[in-house]
Amino acid sequence: MFKGSLLAMDVGGGTQDVFIWEPGQTVENGVKLVLPAPTQVMARRVRRLTAQGQPIFLTGRVMGGGAVTQAVRGHLGQGLPVYATPQAAFTFSDRLEAVQAWGVILTESPPPEAVTLTLGDVGVEDWRQVLAAFEVPFPGHFALAVQDHGFHPQGSNRRFRFQGWENFLAQGGRLADLASYRPPAHFTRMAAVAEALPGVLLMDTCAAGVRGALLDPQARGHLDRGLTVVNLGNAHTFAALVRGDRLYGIYEHHTGLLSPEKLFDHVARFQQGALTNTEVFDDQGHGCAYAPDFIAGGEFAFTVVTGPRRRLARGGPGVEAAPFGDMMLSGCFGLVAAFLELENYPVNLADY
Repeated sequence: MFKGSLLAMDVGGGTQDVFIWEPGQTVENGVKLVLPAPTQVMARRVRRLTAQGQPIFLTGRVMGGGAVTQAVRGHLGQGLPVYATPQAAFTFSDRLEAVQAWGVILTESPPPEAVTLTLGDVGVEDWRQVLAAFEVPFPGHFALAVQDHGFHPQGSNRRFRFQGWENFLAQGGRLADLASYRPPAHFTRMAAVAEALPGVLLMDTCAAGVRGALLDPQARGHLDRGLTVVNLGNAHTFAALVRGDRLYGIYEHHTGLLSPEKLFDHVARFQQGALTNTEVFDDQGHGCAYAPDFIAGGEFAFTVVTGPRRRLARGGPGVEAAPFGDMMLSGCFGLVAAFLELENYPVNLADY
């Protein structure tokens, strides 16, 4: 059995959500933070240097792109130099030749006038300082969620990512299998986190959100019969058909491409097994897949909604899930639940 506290961190495209779990302490009294995501923080730093007209050098590890990618391209668009190590440049594309085509200069030795920015999804020393300022001991255990498309320089990374979900369903779709200390080698973003935090438990952000939403009393009351969990993130929308300890279907799209009407239509047909992978992919989403033993019917009709963009689902049939009264920490709670299960800790977080 582990000793000490657990730092759970859900790193998204808009925010990074943090919760420190300590044995014997109520969830309500735990340390909780919602801060700008690392990609948002780095994007702000890049834009500040763009406004100052300074060249930049990007080093560190591969991290989530999104906002920082746009900021770097904006920097280049102003005619300002961008230097980067190959490892940092993988943040922007799995194909380094594409990054070079933007104008990024790959090097380990930038000119002295370039301002160095260190990329990464988790700054361990930064967190040590933040917690120390409030006399909070730095935890000895870590569980962290990021969204990793997987290293796939050839072909569609949307397709490649969703093939992983299809394989997961084909292999049983067990909730317990959504967390791992040793993720597949092609998940390079997760590998970078594991390098920064040895021994960290890793999950996909979408999976962590679903697992956390299932801790809501409304969701728990339908778990044996079946329900649909919809996680409306800032960048991605993820839905799962859940019964017992298994997922029977997975749907993933880009939140910015969904209207309430499209979302309601997709979810309704997804619950019936009538939404196809091709339709979602052709709509610029990731896909839709079902377990081999999925049987269409009404058992997944009850729907809970979570995520920072949950307003998109208001007016629909779903109810809002807020485990422990805090929707923004659903992913963190999912991480803690997964950690306690894998460590065989004699506590069910749902009853804590």
